[in-house]
Amino acid sequence: MQNLRTETDEQLVKLYEEGNDAAFDILLQRYQQPLFGYILALVCDEDKANDIFQETFFKVINYVRAHRYVDNGKFQAWIMRIARNLIADNYRHKSPFVEISGEQERHRVFDNAPLATPSIEDNYHNEQTVNELTQMIDRLPLPQQEVVRMRIYENRSFKEIAALTDCSINTALGRMRYAIINLRRMAATKDLSMVEYD
Repeated sequence: MQNLRTETDEQLVKLYEEGNDAAFDILLQRYQQPLFGYILALVCDEDKANDIFQETFFKVINYVRAHRYVDNGKFQAWIMRIARNLIADNYRHKSPFVEISGEQERHRVFDNAPLATPSIEDNYHNEQTVNELTQMIDRLPLPQQEVVRMRIYENRSFKEIAALTDCSINTALGRMRYAIINLRRMAATKDLSMVEYD
């Protein structure tokens, strides 16, 4: 009996295309956690993330069954791109994106001054700051939101971010830079301090 767990993604897709449903089960197990985590980090809503996750794999099934999957050795990047497109569709009704400029500054992310023993007022201020930052991130263009959330909330390297978003490292770095420029502009009206970030 064939051990499907040792097969590559592309071999599993081919087997599923040929009617082996167990091959798809292995693919689902292999990418369920990273894909759902990726979606949840972007939409910040578990129910919505579940819906998009299911729709992503529904599209994967349809593409493979229709023989529309092109084997390029990047199955994970492909399913992430499907999810990203679905998220983009979901966000089209939100506020207009913030315009980006060609500024060449390099910044690190935002932060509050460190607090040794926070008071009730400090805790309230910190919670308010987090809420405001979340709202500002939601106003960024989707590619910039992706990079910020994966870098800050998931602590991913730019190499990982580039692989997951199917772009170059320089593109990922550029998106982060423009995101910080936009966040700094928005923060200027909200009394939020920003510090540099590696």
